[in-house]
Amino acid sequence: MKRFLIERDLPGVGQLNGRQLKEASTTSNAALAKLAGKVQWVQSYVVEDKTFCVYLADHESSVYEHAELSGFPASKVTEVRAVIEPMTAA
Repeated sequence: MKRFLIERDLPGVGQLNGRQLKEASTTSNAALAKLAGKVQWVQSYVVEDKTFCVYLADHESSVYEHAELSGFPASKVTEVRAVIEPMTAA
């Protein structure tokens, strides 16, 4: 599985309350279930008018398929080439 960063333009998403975020998560999980293991959602970061999501997927096309099924548009999908962190320096 490859790692992808997904940028979603979702006006007002940063103003959603806990219940609304839970509903969005449920919707996303239902779409993931339809994709039979082709895509795994790792986590999402919610900012004012966007989300930045980390997904594992077999192909970029599977990420776009999830976006279509869930109704959450994928404005930009970028494959992660490497991950660095503080311990990378060690």
